[in-house]
Amino acid sequence: MALAVIESSIWLPNISLFVFIFVCCVFSIGLLPKASKSSRSAGPLDNVGSSSSSSAFLRFQRKFLLIYSLASVMEGLWAVFGEYELSFHGVSKEEMVTSLCVGYVAALTVDMICNMACKLYLIQKFSDGIHCCSLYCSGHKKACLIFCTLHLFVGLWKKTSPHPSLWMASICLSLATSIFSFSFEAMLVVENEKQGFRQDTLSDTFWLMTFFESVSLILSQVLANWLLGSNVGKDMVSPSTAAIFLSVMSIICVGNGWKETPKATVAKDYNVSYAHIFKDKRIWLLGFAHASLHFSVAIFWILWAPTVVADGREAHLGLVYPCLLGARMLGSTIFPWLLTGPSSLRTEDCLIYAYILLGISFSVIAYDYQEIAVLVSLFCLFHAVVGLIIPSLARLRTMHVPNELRGGMIALSLAPANAGILFLLVQRGYYQSIENSTMIALASVGLFTSAGCMHLLKQWGKQPYQNWHKM
Repeated sequence: MALAVIESSIWLPNISLFVFIFVCCVFSIGLLPKASKSSRSAGPLDNVGSSSSSSAFLRFQRKFLLIYSLASVMEGLWAVFGEYELSFHGVSKEEMVTSLCVGYVAALTVDMICNMACKLYLIQKFSDGIHCCSLYCSGHKKACLIFCTLHLFVGLWKKTSPHPSLWMASICLSLATSIFSFSFEAMLVVENEKQGFRQDTLSDTFWLMTFFESVSLILSQVLANWLLGSNVGKDMVSPSTAAIFLSVMSIICVGNGWKETPKATVAKDYNVSYAHIFKDKRIWLLGFAHASLHFSVAIFWILWAPTVVADGREAHLGLVYPCLLGARMLGSTIFPWLLTGPSSLRTEDCLIYAYILLGISFSVIAYDYQEIAVLVSLFCLFHAVVGLIIPSLARLRTMHVPNELRGGMIALSLAPANAGILFLLVQRGYYQSIENSTMIALASVGLFTSAGCMHLLKQWGKQPYQNWHKM
């Protein structure tokens, strides 16, 4: 009796995809200065501070991007290594889901504390401008130092303890991720103003943040693979050593970066912002758009691997991962072309079409079964648009949100998104009462709704841009 041999093939992304993304990024960045130089004019952000020397700003920008890149590598190191480490130590999928839920509970707690602290500070409105109640609304450098300290603590714990607590590690890393999501951007805008640089320079830094974050995440994957080597059991603690080193480097860089000095006009700024932060509908629209983006990206990273390998299919996910981040790099380089290049589109217009495109891509994924090549193409499209949306939302926050309240506003918008993710994880992981396609469909609904929010924001901001810095 002859036995039938079934050959299984592992799907690999074509090498031409990597070359295409790399070449597009090089040309997009290389040709950008000529396009921007001929078309850039004074915009709605050119109204705060005096123009400093180009060399001083470049030093400031490069120092910040170095710190942000180090932080991104730390985030990416645990992201690509965490699940593999848990599987190596025999942690079941149910325990992984539990740790993920615990992490989102911790992140939601941070968001709510930040929200309450911002409200308390706004109610008090100290006339002397003393910063209190929250390190998120002021002392952004301290928040970044806490982020680095959390990674240092987890790295030391995993290196010294043979069986570290799964829950405690999840809580610490989730707290670090939550702080990372708003503290560095808040520190950037506050320090940019204190250094006396123009507000329009932030737009370039925003898309460079997204670009370098994606590069750093790819480098973290390369670093983790290199540290593990061929002897996995012996080198399992090597990523922890790398995290410790990066944490110490980041603490040194942040500590020696800039010295925060209180501004004499802080009380005036808060008196003005109190009337806007909770009463201005544009800020609520921005918050919903940011929440839906965070929700959809989190749902994607939770479900992308199970979606690709559904029905027993096999794919080399380690090669698909850099393709997705490369697509986000490419999307971030499109941002300056659309907003400061020859087209010079309004930011809200870009976001309307971007959110619709994201919603369509998620709807196709949720609606029907697709081949791996089609799925990866949709995933790359999704991340390319995300790379465009992230700096665009940051630009709109600079227009509508006071700098001192920026971190609190971002954390406030993340709270409902984290709550929704936690609810879906519980329903899917424990009760099995919801399908993966339903989770993706809910994310697409939020994205389409965000496109409507951007349309309303455009309609309410036609008088023209109502920049809070002008008030």
